[in-house]
Amino acid sequence: MPYTDEQKTEHIRELQGYLYGISLFDKRIPQILPDGVYDRETAKAVEAFQREYGLPVTGETDPATWSRIVHVYRNYLDGDPEPYRAFPSRSYRASRGDSGELIYIIQAMLWKAAAWYDNMPKVSVCGEYDEMTEKAVMSFQKCCGLTESGCVDCVTWNMLVRFLEVK
Repeated sequence: MPYTDEQKTEHIRELQGYLYGISLFDKRIPQILPDGVYDRETAKAVEAFQREYGLPVTGETDPATWSRIVHVYRNYLDGDPEPYRAFPSRSYRASRGDSGELIYIIQAMLWKAAAWYDNMPKVSVCGEYDEMTEKAVMSFQKCCGLTESGCVDCVTWNMLVRFLEVK
């Protein structure tokens, strides 16, 4: 059965997907988006991979290069979980009126704390730093002996993270 153009395109897209995934972990590999076209950008990414992983630098995907790319990609997938740094900086303070991803995370942590302890106020996970979130933060701060500001600063954030790790 002959190798069709469609199969070739899918194999190139698969290769590009592996290289893209590797580039998220290894900044020495240029990021390329999978489009199924083995163009100059793809060849450059293959060359960079070959150079960094001890293969002959040709820009072509021979069996040894393919095997190594798949192996490296799978090792990244099977590795330990990557930490996710959500809190922006040491001087940042999340407070009433704020919204977004960080607030969802804070609320989820407070929600979990309330599930463990009856004296912690319940908070809805909505992404809006509202009055209920502020009260829950103050309650958590009081339990930890922190100043009850109602704002999540770096100290409160670290206490929340450690509190959840202990449980």
